[in-house]
Amino acid sequence: MTAKVIAEIGCNHMGQLDLAKEMVMIAATVCKVDIVKFQKRHARELLSPQEYDRPHPNPDYAYGPTYGLHREALEFSAEQHAQLKATCEQFGVAYSTSVWDLTSTRQMVALQPSLLKVPSACNLNRELLTLLADTYGGEIHVSVGMTNHEEEERLVRFFEDKGRAKDLVLYSCTSGYPVKFEDICLLEITRLKEAFGSRVKAIGFSGHHLGIAADIAAMTLGAQYIERHFTLDRTAKGTDHAASLEPDGMRRLARDARNVGKALCAKSAEILPVEEVQRNKLKVGQIKW
Repeated sequence: MTAKVIAEIGCNHMGQLDLAKEMVMIAATVCKVDIVKFQKRHARELLSPQEYDRPHPNPDYAYGPTYGLHREALEFSAEQHAQLKATCEQFGVAYSTSVWDLTSTRQMVALQPSLLKVPSACNLNRELLTLLADTYGGEIHVSVGMTNHEEEERLVRFFEDKGRAKDLVLYSCTSGYPVKFEDICLLEITRLKEAFGSRVKAIGFSGHHLGIAADIAAMTLGAQYIERHFTLDRTAKGTDHAASLEPDGMRRLARDARNVGKALCAKSAEILPVEEVQRNKLKVGQIKW
């Protein structure tokens, strides 16, 4: 079993469409990931007027004088997302995006990607979930960071009632940037599999940690999707870059996921063909039981 690797560009394109397209090309051709993911927000709908007009909590990361204008500066239009989807198709990777509000959801549903993502922050937004379940036919991926067990159960039951649970992928996730290793809590993957594995399509893992060791461990525990933030420069301006993988890290993650996926199997015979040569060479003359 090989997990699909998702390079989440998110907002690490810094509002530059040409940079976003370059990142798609690198993720596809250099890193060889399976899926590239962005984010879609409608700032005026998502934020209250007070939230829109307040300063960014970390001025060093701000792309505008207010938090709302900062978010607008990092946002692509629906037409630009259509261009990004076409770029993904050009380079042979699947396009996806997270949706944060109803307007963004409607716009992204219209593009008909193979999967859309609901971030942890929005997984209790019943109106958004209803819109997806009722109007979108692809896979619905949902992170469960910042979510208690009762809320997880309600979420899965909602999609069951809608007849869409077999299109649902739940992601184990700790919502921090970056996350310490002791807070990754990989055994949450096991818990989600035991609780929901027979009820949903798959369990995934969305990480905001350093390195790639935990991602490979997540795959061995049964995660079928591995999602990591992707950047060309971890020192770039923005809150997500530090917890992202640069191209070589993402390349190694995709490579290791494929190789470990091949290794996650039982022997097809008690003695493999590759062992026969060594058996004939090394076991000759030994006392037989």
